[in-house]
Amino acid sequence: MFLNFRKKCINIGLGLLIVFIVFSCKENRVDLVKNGKSEYAIVIPDNASESIDKSADVLNNYLQKISTVNLPVINLAKANKRANKIVLQKDKTLNTNAIQILNEEDDILIIGGSEEALQNAVYVFLEEFLEVKWYAPKVDSFKKNKNISLPKPLHYTYEPEISTRTVHSRLFYENPDFAAQQKVTTLAFPHYVPSARVHTFHKFIPEEKFFKKHPEYFALRNNVRTPTQLCLTNSEVLQIVKDSVASLFKQFPKATVISVSQDDNQQYCQCVNCAKIDQEEGSPAGKTIRFVNAVAESFPNKTISTLAYQHTRKPPKTKPRENVLITLCSIECDRSAPIEEKCTDFAEDLVGWGKLTNNIRIWDYTTQFTNFLAPFPNLRTLQPNIQFFRDQHTKWVFEQHSNNPSELFELRSYLTAKLLWNPDLNFQDLLLEFTDGYYQEAGVFVRKYIELVHDKIAEDGDFFLFLYGDPSQAFDSFLNAELLQQYNTFFDQAEQAVMVKPEVLQRVKLARLSVDYAILEACKKNISKDFILVKEKENGNKEPNGMVLEKLDSFLETCANANITLMNEMGFTVEEYGKNYKNALQVAVKPNKAKGKKVTLLSHPKKYANEDPQVLTDGALGGNSFYANWLGFEGNNLEAIIDLEKEEEIHTISIAFLQVTNHVVFFPNKVSYFYSNDGKKFKLLGEIVNDQPLTKKSKVNDIKYFDLEFPKIKARYIKIVGKSMLEPPYWHHAAGTPSWIFADEVIID
Repeated sequence: MFLNFRKKCINIGLGLLIVFIVFSCKENRVDLVKNGKSEYAIVIPDNASESIDKSADVLNNYLQKISTVNLPVINLAKANKRANKIVLQKDKTLNTNAIQILNEEDDILIIGGSEEALQNAVYVFLEEFLEVKWYAPKVDSFKKNKNISLPKPLHYTYEPEISTRTVHSRLFYENPDFAAQQKVTTLAFPHYVPSARVHTFHKFIPEEKFFKKHPEYFALRNNVRTPTQLCLTNSEVLQIVKDSVASLFKQFPKATVISVSQDDNQQYCQCVNCAKIDQEEGSPAGKTIRFVNAVAESFPNKTISTLAYQHTRKPPKTKPRENVLITLCSIECDRSAPIEEKCTDFAEDLVGWGKLTNNIRIWDYTTQFTNFLAPFPNLRTLQPNIQFFRDQHTKWVFEQHSNNPSELFELRSYLTAKLLWNPDLNFQDLLLEFTDGYYQEAGVFVRKYIELVHDKIAEDGDFFLFLYGDPSQAFDSFLNAELLQQYNTFFDQAEQAVMVKPEVLQRVKLARLSVDYAILEACKKNISKDFILVKEKENGNKEPNGMVLEKLDSFLETCANANITLMNEMGFTVEEYGKNYKNALQVAVKPNKAKGKKVTLLSHPKKYANEDPQVLTDGALGGNSFYANWLGFEGNNLEAIIDLEKEEEIHTISIAFLQVTNHVVFFPNKVSYFYSNDGKKFKLLGEIVNDQPLTKKSKVNDIKYFDLEFPKIKARYIKIVGKSMLEPPYWHHAAGTPSWIFADEVIID
């Protein structure tokens, strides 16, 4: 009897425990929506601003999408009549960027230290508690549910350590709702005078207006004045800049920041006074800070921004004034690994500036500006770099994405924004979240590409992943022929996985653009039997590789469908790329008696294409970057002799030259062709004068063929002389330095 009684007691106790747990669980949850109904209202302050009204609408809109319930939005004055409330409020006792998500009994409080912070808090509530995700403009995900129940107590508090977060992506600039969802700015330079955001010296004192009458206002280099930079020890220059700044603030009264900063070159003034300050300060940044401090002193209620960039990156001894913002730029860094590992000079400079000022803005770079659509495996560096900036107490980070679409554009924009908000998020979770959410069934294959290309560059510890590089540099590394085949297979599988989903398929096609571009460039260089530009037919004639034609058509079509128009920051268009590539195919199928023939140089090349003269006759065609199979000559002419090995009957000669004006690469003034049969005495065949001489309006990025046709002759040796400009004109930003010419494939028939 005792045992039975004990069992009954245990059963009763278990029953009471289960009842207690059930009721306890119920009491420790907030039932926001139950069976498709809700007793809640969204409460906003009396006389709420447009921003708070919009935050309430966003919250209500997603609650309705998830549960079909439409909550009333009421003012605080009516709130006492409601039993259950979601209260949106601004709390001035919090720091400006701080957010809180709390509960008081069954009420939910969403709080921000400012209206912007309150907006952020609403998006955090939707994401963290209701599992809403935003992958790209108008691409979100959430789970429909007739029941929304939240655990109590709610006690979420957060304050982003990086308070101004900018990702240079048109996804955010053109879509303010998406920027709000990812908590980044909608402008590259918020609060700035719009016409004076960076590289402003030439705007304050333009060469066209001042140089002829006042050359002393400009930099002295090798005892010659050039309008590359300003002379910062000239008192009249200081006064003109102050007057210009005052005028611009008057023109844009709401702006609080203006840039007083060097132009985009390293040709700074070396006059006696400027050089003396450089010596005293231990850095050319010293005279810049003294100059900018003098400007800032006249505008104590405004912020004067300046650059710590290239020659001014090293910190000086003089401290910037409190209203001077230092914009520190990491342009030189190797992007294959974190800054602290492979760009220690920059890391030391950031630490040094941190000892002088708390007012630092980081200008970082996340894509390849010479080839927006090329593979650029730096995604694994984003988090450690942002964490490093955060750890150095940087409050403003500008991540210079390409603005225009680049490789994995949506993923890059998403990852960067997320990590700026919280640098300590789990990177792999973010990658999985995006690839599965945005590419859906294809996500696993896109992820395989991302992981493999990053693994392979990590294995190549000597590879320098540069912002101004080219895919051709990686054809013996992470873009070798075998790997390109594997990447291509991943994207074939990805497309197959979502073939019945046209919208997702288009996203996958965009993601594969970088691999297709790398393959097209690899074929131009003929890196393997599979990746070649043309094939030889049975009769010995050549025809374009069918795979290349298919890839090129697909590449151009995908770009057109997505309104992708630019290949690089120099304004080189996708349309021009397609036209140049088709030109290259026409050149490649031409008979060429110079192919593979020995080249002897009478002038000295420098650095590029391994300084190998055989680049001129190797059958590989130069791309749109000087890294891509071009033979470069700095400050001298091209003089080359091609030995055809025997006398050949010829009537045409052609050679291509590259122009990249912002990198001091110009077309030659003229190209002269000579012939000989003994290799000693040469006769002139003809000259082609450049009909596109350099001007301020010249095309920045271009390729030009210098073609000469003449009556048939017999010749064994062909001499080519390309006459360089030798140095830029006085108005060019690199005036006083040598200029380059870059030449590639010689075609003789």
